[in-house]
Amino acid sequence: MTPLEARLTAENEAQRLEIKLLREKIDLLVRRVFGRSSEAMDDAQLMLLLQGDDGAKKDPASSANPGVLEAELEKQAESAKPQKRRKEREARIPEHLPVIEEVIEPEPVKAAPEAWRCMGEEVTEQLDYEPAKFLRRRIIRPKYVKREEPHQPPIIAPLTTLQERSIAAPGLLAAIIVGKYGDQLPLYRQEQIYSTRHGVDIPRQSMARWLALAADWLTPMYDHIRSSVMATGYVQIDETPVAYLSPGHGQTQQGYLWTCKRPRADVCFTWARTRSGTCLGNIIPTNFSGTVQCDGYAAYPAFARSRAGLTLAGCWAHARRKFYEAKDSAPQQAGWVLLQIAHLYRIEARLRESRAGPRLRQAVRAAESRPIIERLNQALRRLKLSRRHLPKSAFGRAMDYALSLMPMLEVYANDGHVEIDNNLVENSIRPTAIGKKNWLFIGDADAGQRSAILYTLIESCRARSLDPWAYLRDVLTRLPTMTNRQVKDVTPKAWAEALQQKLKAA
Repeated sequence: MTPLEARLTAENEAQRLEIKLLREKIDLLVRRVFGRSSEAMDDAQLMLLLQGDDGAKKDPASSANPGVLEAELEKQAESAKPQKRRKEREARIPEHLPVIEEVIEPEPVKAAPEAWRCMGEEVTEQLDYEPAKFLRRRIIRPKYVKREEPHQPPIIAPLTTLQERSIAAPGLLAAIIVGKYGDQLPLYRQEQIYSTRHGVDIPRQSMARWLALAADWLTPMYDHIRSSVMATGYVQIDETPVAYLSPGHGQTQQGYLWTCKRPRADVCFTWARTRSGTCLGNIIPTNFSGTVQCDGYAAYPAFARSRAGLTLAGCWAHARRKFYEAKDSAPQQAGWVLLQIAHLYRIEARLRESRAGPRLRQAVRAAESRPIIERLNQALRRLKLSRRHLPKSAFGRAMDYALSLMPMLEVYANDGHVEIDNNLVENSIRPTAIGKKNWLFIGDADAGQRSAILYTLIESCRARSLDPWAYLRDVLTRLPTMTNRQVKDVTPKAWAEALQQKLKAA
C-alpha cells in the first residue's frame, strides 16, 4: 500500500468513526425529544438486548447466557410471589361533600297531586362543582371613649392584618400564591380569570407586589424549614435553571433554583445567579456533617474537598440513564449492565414493601446489593481496558460516568439512611419545570429568592398532602399577632400534626 493509499484509508476510517458517533448523538437527541422519558424495562426487553450481537462473546460481562439465566430466575421469583390483594374501588362521590337535593315531580302529578300516591323514589347522584367566588370582607372597629373622661383620646381595637391599606385579604393572597407556585398559573392568566369569570379587575402589578410582601412575611417559616432540612446529616440536592430578567442587558439571564430535600420530610429551595460550586457554601451550613446525595456535576466533589466530614453519595438513576441511552449502540453489554442495576432496584422495592428501617436496609444491602455492585464494577473495568468501545461513544461515556462515580455510587450500600437515587429531590423540582413552560421567566434577580421561599412552602405542603391554600390562609391570618417563638408552630410539619390531632379529637 502506497503512502497516499494509507493516508486515505486512515482518513476514511476516522471519518467513518466520526459519522458513527454523530449518528449516535442524533439518535439520542431524537429519543430525548420524541421518545418516552421513562427508563423502565421489563425482563422481556432486557432478554432481547442480551441476545443481541455487539461483538465478541467471550467476555463474561458481554455473555448472553448468564444474563438470560438471571432474567429467567428473577422472573420465576416474581411469579412465585403471592399476588397482591386488589384494592377496593373507592366511592365515585366522596361521602363528606355537602348534599343539595333536587326533587323532580312528573307533570301529571303536578296537575292533580291528590290523585296520586307515592310508592318510592329513584335517586341519581352527580358530582357537581361551583367555582370559587370573591367576597367583600368588611372589618368594623368601633371607637370608644370613657363617659367620665370624654376629653381622653378614644380607644379602638388593633387591626390584625399584615398591611393596613392593602385590599388583599389572607384568602386572596393564598389563592394567588397557590395559583402561581402550586398550579403554575402566570399572573397574567390569573388576571384574565378574575376579570372574565368573576368581574374583578386585579392588575398583575398589584399581584406581583403582594407576592413580594407575602414572601417577606413568610421568610421566618422558610428559615425554619431550611434549618430542619439540614439538621439530620443527610440531604439530597439538585439544581434547575430558571430564566430571569436582567435590566440593561435587553434579554433574560439564567439563574438556578438549588433544591435540598430530606427524604420523607420537607424540601427547601435556594436561589442563585450561577451554578458554580461557591453557591453550595451558601446553601449547606458550615457546621453540616453527613451525607449529600447528588449527581455527577463536578461542583459537588470540588465542594466536598473543601469541607471536612462531608460524604458524597451518587445517584444510580443517573448512571442507569447513561446506559439506557447506549442500549442501541451496544445492546448486549448495555443490557447486561441494565439487568444488574434492575437487580439493585428490585432489592430496594422489596425493602420498601416491608417498610425496613435503616439497620435492616444496611444489612440486606451488604448481603445482596454489594456483590452486584462489585461484579458490575469489575465488569466495567474489564470492558474499559479492552478498548472495544470508543470513549466518545454512548456506551464509552456511560462507562466513564459510572466508573468515575463508583465510590459515590457505593455509599448507599453502606448506609441504611441513604436512598439508592436522587429521584425524591428531582420529583420536588418537577413542578418548577412545568411552571417555567408557563411563565417563561421570573422578574429580576431579587425575585428569584422570593420564588424560592414560596416554592418551599408549597412543596412542603404537597409532601404532607396538605391543602396549601388552607395552610397559607391560616398562617397569613395568624402572622400579625404571632411572635418569633411561635414560628415553629406554623410550619407545614407542625400544622399537619395539629390537624391530625384535631381530626382524632373529633
